[in-house]
Amino acid sequence: MQTISIAQVLLSILIFIVMFFGIGFLINMLLRMTWLMAIVYPIVVIFIIDDVPMFHYITKPAHAFSELGASIMSLHVVDIVILSSGLVGAIIAGFVMKALRRQGYQMF
Repeated sequence: MQTISIAQVLLSILIFIVMFFGIGFLINMLLRMTWLMAIVYPIVVIFIIDDVPMFHYITKPAHAFSELGASIMSLHVVDIVILSSGLVGAIIAGFVMKALRRQGYQMF
């Protein structure tokens, strides 16, 4: 079991918020779909935490979903907080885009 310092946790939270805010902002700007990143984010989290190839969710769904459940249950509180901060960043990007559009800004 690895230990993680408070500084690493805080920095990871900040990085996930900024990274997914930026990705969400760019996707919103290019596709004009305000909440797309917030909806897609759970799939991104599955890519991060799961070792099962995505193809197995179609060919072997029982095995793939049981492995996903085991992966989710094995997450520590710190992991959940860090991954949740990415969702917060994506949601903040949606609110920022709505506010900018309300103020008259048009992207592309």
